[in-house]
Amino acid sequence: MNKIEIEINADVGEGIENESLILPLLSSCSIACGGHTGDESSMRKAVQLALKNKVKIGAHPSYPDRVNFGRLSMVMSSENLKASIRSQLQGFVNILNKENAILHHIKPHGALYNDMASNLELATLFLEAIEPYKNKVKLYVPYASVSAKLALRNNFNIAYEVFLDRNYNADLTLVSRKQPNALLTDPQEVLDHLLQLVQKKQVLVTNGVTVHIKADTYCIHSDTSSALQILTYLHSELPNHNIVIKK
Repeated sequence: MNKIEIEINADVGEGIENESLILPLLSSCSIACGGHTGDESSMRKAVQLALKNKVKIGAHPSYPDRVNFGRLSMVMSSENLKASIRSQLQGFVNILNKENAILHHIKPHGALYNDMASNLELATLFLEAIEPYKNKVKLYVPYASVSAKLALRNNFNIAYEVFLDRNYNADLTLVSRKQPNALLTDPQEVLDHLLQLVQKKQVLVTNGVTVHIKADTYCIHSDTSSALQILTYLHSELPNHNIVIKK
């Protein structure tokens, strides 16, 4: 039987300082580029570590809200938000150019990612902001989301993303971090979650039923307390299920 190759990504450069430990275990990473956190030094350090570990590099722009780590929705003018996204991306690409690195993907962060999934106006604004990168990179988006459908209609190259350390509602939105069951932190629990995603293309949602879902890349948050333990466990256990994590 042929092995199934999967891609696992993580959001990095967010001040957790565990990049040197988790990057060797990843296929790709999304690096904070100043909106919710991050500066030139943290971006350069994360880029250099990604290059060292042969991990594909993505930009992780956000609402410009460092106080709330980009995890709260913001009301701001379309022009200002678009300018912020473009500025974050340009600053990050400047660093990539200096490090002779290639931008593989763009993935919005936190509340921006979630808001775009259901808000056509916001999704449209974001796609307009990243238009210059349209033919060069992938856009990481949730399956069946407004942002995914709009990106496809506009001929963006997308990758459906599913979260390994988060629970899902029946409508495939993420359970709010305000809820006690938002996070999956036990390595075995995450493995079971991943196996169902890969083998059955289904996710167990909060009302106890399974819902169809597609995934091209699987994310774990670097600030999840057990992120390293989860990744180490997956690398150990997935080969027993004929699954390997690709570089």
